[in-house]
Amino acid sequence: MSPPYSFRRSWTVPFSIARVHALLVDLERYPEWWPQVRAVAKLGEDDALVVCRSVLPYSLDLVLHAERRELTHLETSLTGDLEGVVRWYLTDLGPRTRMDFEQDVQVTGRILRVASRAARPVMVWNHERMMRGCLTGLNARLA
Repeated sequence: MSPPYSFRRSWTVPFSIARVHALLVDLERYPEWWPQVRAVAKLGEDDALVVCRSVLPYSLDLVLHAERRELTHLETSLTGDLEGVVRWYLTDLGPRTRMDFEQDVQVTGRILRVASRAARPVMVWNHERMMRGCLTGLNARLA
């Protein structure tokens, strides 16, 4: 396995927790508002195949499994090109919502693992660009 990647982000958005939660749990519609999520195919009630591509010229094929869908805590396990977990913690601030994002993953697959070791700063930058796309798209979709 590759060295782990841990990402943390916190944002406050001017939308109710109910609206933010509804957007985040509707995985099939992510490509409509999050540009780096290229495709989603539902595999079952709790599972989906997701294809992501940020700035770098490669796509990640991920199988997501919903572990928790509570109003204040969403958690998804990942397998495929990445293995690990993604969590969203939502805090109700009245008309606003604080969104705390956590992702703890390892890269799988030989070629991608080698590339991630050699170009770790570039991979982190690529992820940052993806998360900027998330925030921009979320704000535009909910506005």
